[in-house]
Amino acid sequence: MVSGPVVLGIESSCDETGAGIVRDGKLLAHVVASSMDEHALFGGVVPEIAARAHLQAFTPVVREALDRAGLRLSRIDAVAVTTGPGLSGALQVGLAGAKSLAYAAGVPLYGVHHLAGHVAADTLEHGPLPGPCVVLIVSGGHTSLLLVRDLARDPILHLGDTLDDAAGECFDKVARIMGLPYPGGPAVDRAARDGDPRAVRFPRPLTRPGDDPYAFSFSGLKTAAARWVEQHRLQGLDLPVADGAAALQEAVADVLTRKALAACAAYDVRTLIVVGGVAANSRVRALAEQRCAAAGVELRVPPMTLCTDNGAMIAAVGELLVRAGAEPAPLDVSIDPSAPLERASLTPLPPTPLPLTPAIVGPAS
Repeated sequence: MVSGPVVLGIESSCDETGAGIVRDGKLLAHVVASSMDEHALFGGVVPEIAARAHLQAFTPVVREALDRAGLRLSRIDAVAVTTGPGLSGALQVGLAGAKSLAYAAGVPLYGVHHLAGHVAADTLEHGPLPGPCVVLIVSGGHTSLLLVRDLARDPILHLGDTLDDAAGECFDKVARIMGLPYPGGPAVDRAARDGDPRAVRFPRPLTRPGDDPYAFSFSGLKTAAARWVEQHRLQGLDLPVADGAAALQEAVADVLTRKALAACAAYDVRTLIVVGGVAANSRVRALAEQRCAAAGVELRVPPMTLCTDNGAMIAAVGELLVRAGAEPAPLDVSIDPSAPLERASLTPLPPTPLPLTPAIVGPAS
């Protein structure tokens, strides 16, 4: 039996340098180097530090991925790389490295949308995506509800997106206010284990009649949590961090899963896929399982190691694109730090050079 293409994926959109290798929908290797500890000193990701860390980690990470897969670079059939969205300097490092690898191996290069990578991560655990399916992407910078058919061939339909803070961003900011360490998502999850989710009644944004059924907004929830912390400190009371963390986590999980299941019902979809860093949150997973079971909807969530940013998910998209016969990226492909999620393939061209002389705009005389 002839095996499929071997695809090397590179991810460098934020603070993780990832390399993954996929063949026939199976993960052959998966290596991630994180600069999280350096950023934790500043309470958030510092773009210059991230770019420098990618420069240092790129070659060792790729070499280790090849070693784990038992492959030489000459055995790679294609290279896929995140070209957006993300931090500009970080993306530039990954793209430059991926171009070098593709050129050295004499193979095509594919530019991949970072969020499409999160969607494809689930295929490495559960197989091909059922079409159509509803996908809930929840991360530090993104919260979106999508209707996905063929990820490699079809446009991606946005049912709803966050209007302000993403779910992960809300966790990070409130954790900092509560005195919890960065990153906030895992810290809130740990603290919530000893708390009562009913101790504080935090708001559920955009869940009232007449609100957009699929849009998200976590800025107000963040403010409510900040006011709750402020009131305790003004009154000189000890802050019940565990209760606050549990209540905050419950509010986020409630909103996310409520809207996701509403979308499944409205579009008659029987599969919900939850991906992104916040998909690792224990309460989000548990409530999604409970509500999906009650609604007769299949829930698919990638393993926790594939929920955060990684090269394996980019390789998974790359393999889908190769199999679908998608056009590779041109040699002069550039990054797009704010790329909208419209398709899995993301190969923006460099900007058109400005003319040497100004163009005359207006009706001809």
